Amino acid sequence: MPTAVIDDIEICYESFGPDEAPPLLLVMGFTAQMTLWPTGFIAELLERGFRVIRFDNRDAGLSSKTAGEPPDGATLLMAAMSGQPVEAPYSLSNMAADAIGLLDRLGIDAAHVAGASMGGMIAQTIAIEHPTRVLSLTSIMSTTGSPEVGTADPAAMGALFTPPPPSREAAIAAAAEVGRIVSGPLFDADEAIERAREAYDRCFHPAGAAFHLAAIAATGDRTEALRRLDVPTLVIHGRVDPLIGLSGGMATAEAVAGADLLVLGDMGHDLPKPYWAQMADAIIGVARQAEDDSLDHPDDHHDHCGPRAGPLSGGWP
Repeated sequence: MPTAVIDDIEICYESFGPDEAPPLLLVMGFTAQMTLWPTGFIAELLERGFRVIRFDNRDAGLSSKTAGEPPDGATLLMAAMSGQPVEAPYSLSNMAADAIGLLDRLGIDAAHVAGASMGGMIAQTIAIEHPTRVLSLTSIMSTTGSPEVGTADPAAMGALFTPPPPSREAAIAAAAEVGRIVSGPLFDADEAIERAREAYDRCFHPAGAAFHLAAIAATGDRTEALRRLDVPTLVIHGRVDPLIGLSGGMATAEAVAGADLLVLGDMGHDLPKPYWAQMADAIIGVARQAEDDSLDHPDDHHDHCGPRAGPLSGGWP
């Protein structure tokens, strides 16, 4: 798979669809590899006319791993939730900059950006810190960073923070069990085992969890920054999400002016197949809104003087 070198960080990525199609950057979440974006969901997005780009965050998959002793991520997260300042090897801002660097390497001036879970936090940060690079924002099963919203069920949080067993088969079984605990009633056990096996064999890097937790802790509450966003925004959240409660998605939608909120009744902290088409329709909807806004306000901050990969002028299918 190709990699892009961004300030000494290697980011592994994949691109699907024609280069001239409107680009959609998918940002995956906590410790998750880009392969956790289901190929069937990507196919739905391709059918709707996007060029889809997914990538491994640093400390996940085939992207660069941070050297040195991992921080005590859980302790740092608890400190941040209690209002204490936190120092970490890197923050979500650095991870957002990785994504922007990838767009630079691909020659993409601006893209639609969608992120899931921690990836939603990164996507929000991209929109906050690099507003001219974001055509539309989709935040999936994520939150604002405020400790007052998106509270996790203790069992789900405990499962997420439990270190995996050292052996391959035990680690795969444990990963699938975490999936069961955080998912909703549409959980597919066989698919979870298959995905866990694929993820283990592609890259088993449990140390990445501490670095990702520390990055979340170091970034803090984005609510006020989200209030200043001026970008078409969609928030998707599962009604029965035990890891990031629905209040996290609701708070995100409330913070961003004009944001749409799509609540899926049987979705937990997962991307269940029965909702792929509905989610893809919603994402194309916010992308069309961005196109309409650009046509209505050609001189606003979403207009770019330089060339843009994936121009919207060709229209949507």
